[in-house]
Amino acid sequence: MYLGRKSGFAFAALTAIILLPGRPAFAADNLQSVLRKLDQSAASFRTASADFEFDSVTTEPVTDKNIQKGSIYYERKGKSFKMGVHIREENDRPVPKVITVNGGTARLYEKLIDQVTTISKASKLESYVGVGFGASGKDLAEKWNITYQGSEMVGEVRTEKLELVPKDSAVLKYFRKITIWVDPERDVTLKQFFDEGPGQYRVSTYSNIKLNQRLPGDAFTFKTDKHTRYVTQ
Repeated sequence: MYLGRKSGFAFAALTAIILLPGRPAFAADNLQSVLRKLDQSAASFRTASADFEFDSVTTEPVTDKNIQKGSIYYERKGKSFKMGVHIREENDRPVPKVITVNGGTARLYEKLIDQVTTISKASKLESYVGVGFGASGKDLAEKWNITYQGSEMVGEVRTEKLELVPKDSAVLKYFRKITIWVDPERDVTLKQFFDEGPGQYRVSTYSNIKLNQRLPGDAFTFKTDKHTRYVTQ
């Protein structure tokens, strides 16, 4: 809505007078409302699947961009959490990879080189990689310092924008903060922005999201053969 230049100035001044003094309380109230709604939605969350695009950008020392596309799967049963990331292509080239997170262990299978890399001490990060998909408001508040940044439309979906700063100093080594655009009605995230430190960030977008439906049998696994090489970190 355009008010005209003079009306626009008057409206802006009036908004500043009325809204700014109460903004901190307003933001806090909205944050608590979003977290309560996530608690409610998390109670009925079982599985989710989505198509994704991960855009990883480096600006220092030179600018570079890496784009990965594929499908992602989540499953939550009580305290149990599983995630499967099936990457189909990288920078428009077929580069099949599968990442699984389950029981405190993360595995990366790279089909082109027939190698599985296992990270056995991934339990600290397990509860962070699934942020925005089935996590309750209590889960978020326990692990993050959260700032409410208002409502925004992502496509045709109204989302709540939250800035998350890890409370755990060990997690800060991987990213300084994450901004998520979450749909609290479904407890799913449509967009994520990962601040990975100076000159590095990643934008993740999700589409074709399906809730509480049967997942593919290979959602959290991958096929190897007798030639597969295994590496542990």
